Amino acid sequence: MGDLVIEVDVAVVGGGPGGYSAAFRCAELGLETVVVDAGKRLGGACLWEGCIPSKALLHVAALIEDAERARELGVDFGEPRVSLDPLRKWKTERVVGRLARGLASVAKAKGVEVIGGRAVFESSRELRVEGDEPQKVRFKHAVIATGSAPTGLPGLTISSDRVIDSTAALELADVPEKLLVIGGGYIGLELGQVYAALGSAVTLVEMTDGLLPGVDRALVHPLARRCEKLFAQIRLGARVTSLVERGSAIEARFDGDSVAAFDRALVAVGRRPASAGLGLECTRVSADTRGFIGVDDRCRTTDPAIYAVGDVTGEPMLAHRAMRQGKIAAEVMAGRAAAFDNVVVPAVVFTDPEIAWCGLTESEAEREGRTVKVAKREWAAAGRALTLGRSDGLTKLIADPDSGRVLGVGIVGPGAGELIAEGALAVETALTVEDLAATIHAHPTLSETLMEAAEAFLRG
Repeated sequence: MGDLVIEVDVAVVGGGPGGYSAAFRCAELGLETVVVDAGKRLGGACLWEGCIPSKALLHVAALIEDAERARELGVDFGEPRVSLDPLRKWKTERVVGRLARGLASVAKAKGVEVIGGRAVFESSRELRVEGDEPQKVRFKHAVIATGSAPTGLPGLTISSDRVIDSTAALELADVPEKLLVIGGGYIGLELGQVYAALGSAVTLVEMTDGLLPGVDRALVHPLARRCEKLFAQIRLGARVTSLVERGSAIEARFDGDSVAAFDRALVAVGRRPASAGLGLECTRVSADTRGFIGVDDRCRTTDPAIYAVGDVTGEPMLAHRAMRQGKIAAEVMAGRAAAFDNVVVPAVVFTDPEIAWCGLTESEAEREGRTVKVAKREWAAAGRALTLGRSDGLTKLIADPDSGRVLGVGIVGPGAGELIAEGALAVETALTVEDLAATIHAHPTLSETLMEAAEAFLRG
């Protein structure tokens, strides 16, 4: 008996933010659409093992830190006690589960079928679904939205449940007494802060000479100071050369041959595109040596019938970029004029304090030899920041010195991820610093630091 064959307008491979955004928009535009996902669930790594669960745990970490800060104000809640079972249940059922049920309801309402199984292309018009019930999907167009997966380092991948990646770290199996975090990027810092708040003595190792390589140093500085207080140790310009399980511990050897023992080691050194095993060789889709699939501004691959969106297409690997690309791909497949021509994709590091930026950074301007003018507003004199007990923030504007056009915005401090939306709008729509300065911002708020930075720019 042959495989069941389904014929549709659009087959979306991957149910993450890029995939479901493409599928939902396709359905709205009248295209019969199916989503093929290995887990037969929408949300992808972002919902199940990334953005959402990590932010849920960071919220818990913030509650613990707030309780400690409250003592300085004369409010003592006592020593926080963490019970992992109810914490895991809240994260899994009331946060992740609720969002997953919401996505499933939207898919049903829009008539988008979700098929469970691994998708493998057999041609530019057909793919095979490997699962409990093998079937084939014939399509007019396909969207590859398979996302990315944690990557490792040579010599650090060993068969031990004491060496974990970000996915395993979010499961919160336990709170190790001593945790080694390898990687000082946003993943290592966010999860390092979670475990430090829960009680782990965290040692973080970063091979470069600073945390968050590539991010504006002025923005990183307050975070670095905070991490120095939270973590047991930060080793910059250092490498872990090997990990060996010895009894109930993981022995880490560093360059220079120093050795230290930990209860667990978290490898958080980046992510790789999930493009292997898709059968791309049976299509005209081309990928680079790292596995990233090239696309144009309409999210089209080198195969006229196949599109790609999200992490699998390259940096920046951010869910909101994937969602925008997914909608663009759907519009193009429906015959509409659309292009991914956004000027900025804002980035947020959800640590304490948060860091967010968009557009041109000061260091990028220096590297490119561009003349810019930078204006800053320290939060030490911001009323709302002081009422929150958080005066360590900073708001930066990067603008053209002649026209005043806003080219970039950087913010560090509580709520930076929310505040950056105004900055993104300013850069995207070519606003000037005069526009920001002339816009009345509510007082006292953190958002008025953008207005005040603009006023500082105009004062010269």
